[in-house]
Amino acid sequence: MVERKIEQLLLKKFEEEEYSDCYIIEILQNNIKLQIFLDSDSNMDFTKCRKISRYLEEHIDENQWLGEKYILEVSSPGDRPLKFPRQYKKNLGRTVEVLTNEEEKINGEIIEVNEEGIVVEYKVRIKEGKKKRTEMMQTPIAFDNIKKAKIRFSFSK
Repeated sequence: MVERKIEQLLLKKFEEEEYSDCYIIEILQNNIKLQIFLDSDSNMDFTKCRKISRYLEEHIDENQWLGEKYILEVSSPGDRPLKFPRQYKKNLGRTVEVLTNEEEKINGEIIEVNEEGIVVEYKVRIKEGKKKRTEMMQTPIAFDNIKKAKIRFSFSK
């Protein structure tokens, strides 16, 4: 019930220009802890999260939805799995690890996002006699065939 009230407050907040490209990824509540994961088409930074957190705290405190003591965490999804097509668009050009419904793992760069799914490009080593060569492959993956997808963070470059 609290989750629904929080969702309604967030949707109202997202009507403001500064937050118009924001969206809810997940709302989790257990006992006194409320975790809210948000994203945006532009940049879900610390300042946005803090402003939204204060906005929610005001309503939670005023209405006593979680009692006197509670923990509220508002953050970007971080390394949580991608859930919505707009998250793939935001991560175009980044490396993703996809697990398909057939349990096939595909690691590569998101090079295209369309209505049906994504296209991932990756390197494949092909053996020709005693030599090996590297070839770039592209695989389209439909959204309804993605069991789980996570952005792979690389600190080298």
